[in-house]
Amino acid sequence: MQRLKTRAQFQAVLAGATVARTAHFALHRRALDVPVTSADGSPGEPLFDRQVAWVGAMVPKRWARRAVTRNAIKRQIYIVSAAATDSLPTAAHVVRLRAGFDRKQFVSASSALLKAAVRAELQQLLARAATARA
Repeated sequence: MQRLKTRAQFQAVLAGATVARTAHFALHRRALDVPVTSADGSPGEPLFDRQVAWVGAMVPKRWARRAVTRNAIKRQIYIVSAAATDSLPTAAHVVRLRAGFDRKQFVSASSALLKAAVRAELQQLLARAATARA
């Protein structure tokens, strides 16, 4: 599984459909045949290698203020999505945090309790995406 790196890749995937949602996350998916044009209108280089699945993580500062929390959530996104490679189709995916976790419940910026909650919800998100595809 490859990671999305460029702004153009993220924008192309976010323009695709939202496949699944949970209380805190949304999963966007886009087929790998995204046409690319350069600024002058001529065909550009392809955004994605079509042989492997791609994944990206968006964790806005709006929903996770501390960098420690954002990095912990991103790590969990990449770990859980790598474990679910078999259930995901060969496409480009973006997991987006769309709501914050309650700071009263998760006092520490990077606690084991927060990581477990994020991991459980991500597994639920990917399971929903697998059933939505079928």
